[in-house]
Amino acid sequence: MFVKSRGEHASKHVLPKNLALLLCFASFCAGMFFSNRTWMVPDAKGIPWTSRTGGKQFVDYDPNIVLKNEGNNSGDISGSQHSILTMDKAISDLEIKLMASRAERETIQKDPMISEGVKNIESTLKRKYFMVIGINTAFSSHKRRDSVRATWMPQAEKRKKLEEETGIIIRFVIGHSSTSGGILDKAIEAEEKVHGDFLRLQHVEGYLELSAKTKTYFATAVSLWDAEFYVKVDDDIHVNLATLGVTLARHSKKPRVYIGCMKSGPVLARKGVKYHEPEYWKFGEVGNKYFRHATGQLYAISKDLATYIFINQNVLHKYANEDVSLGAWFIGLDVEHVDDRRLCCGTPPDCEWKAQAGNICAASFDWRCSGICRSVERIMEVHERCGEDKNALWSANFVQTIRTSS
Repeated sequence: MFVKSRGEHASKHVLPKNLALLLCFASFCAGMFFSNRTWMVPDAKGIPWTSRTGGKQFVDYDPNIVLKNEGNNSGDISGSQHSILTMDKAISDLEIKLMASRAERETIQKDPMISEGVKNIESTLKRKYFMVIGINTAFSSHKRRDSVRATWMPQAEKRKKLEEETGIIIRFVIGHSSTSGGILDKAIEAEEKVHGDFLRLQHVEGYLELSAKTKTYFATAVSLWDAEFYVKVDDDIHVNLATLGVTLARHSKKPRVYIGCMKSGPVLARKGVKYHEPEYWKFGEVGNKYFRHATGQLYAISKDLATYIFINQNVLHKYANEDVSLGAWFIGLDVEHVDDRRLCCGTPPDCEWKAQAGNICAASFDWRCSGICRSVERIMEVHERCGEDKNALWSANFVQTIRTSS
């Protein structure tokens, strides 16, 4: 009974023969349909594809595209190379700007002085300036500063007009004393209240720290003002601002330019002498000369180079002499060195003769003194005999350049 019931139950679920054949045929058709869809290859448009047969790999191309590419090979390559170079430069510029923005944000967050300065000149940050001139000075140089203010550096409303109409920022650059808040710092603060022409750095003053001060100056200046050029000048140098501006404006389209009176002096290994270089052994045998670099009395660098210093300030090596240090920072970079002797004329009669001949000097000083000898007493004489026309600053050619770039 049990066996019979199972047989009867099973027989009720057996498919008819015709239906089974129909299902087999439908399955076969479905298999063929999906197999064809799987092996259909869309137009690769020149992109190679691979398949494997019998353990071997074959690479297939669209022959029409290959023939077409062969016909225009040279033109496509040159066009592609140009496009790649253009894109690479654009990407490089964006990377530099991004790194500068990140470094600037970090510096502003860490440095309360810069942070406060940014708050005070928030509207100023949006405008484009032509050049920032930082006059290197010391705590003991009060008389030198007054002599500069009395000659080539505009004061009060004229300095404000200079910034607004010609895009020239001028500041005396100084750090702090080893005793923060001491009598030296208070004297500078009092002088600042009278004139308002200082840029204070997060830096401890000292003659042996000039390389560090120079680095901090450029990093601070580029974080505060967006300018085409950043200039460093000593406080015992006479400067004709219009001539300096015209000189720099000739190089305004160059991204990485380093302008000054280039020199290559001896590396002094003997201790106790002025400008002794403790790391003289890095420059080869005794008696060797330094690489070409701008003399320290006055030099200018473009914004890209100031930004480079800003980004890499923590890893840039400092040599004993600040002008050597600056030159060393640009070794290995794609930088154009411009040797312009108008930035290092002698005092009268040299600069006077040149002015009479129509070749006005941008800067004048005495080489033997690394500045104007007895500058407090003599800079007025230099200004009267070698100074440019009083209206030259307001009618110089670089004014149009500034407005165009803005």
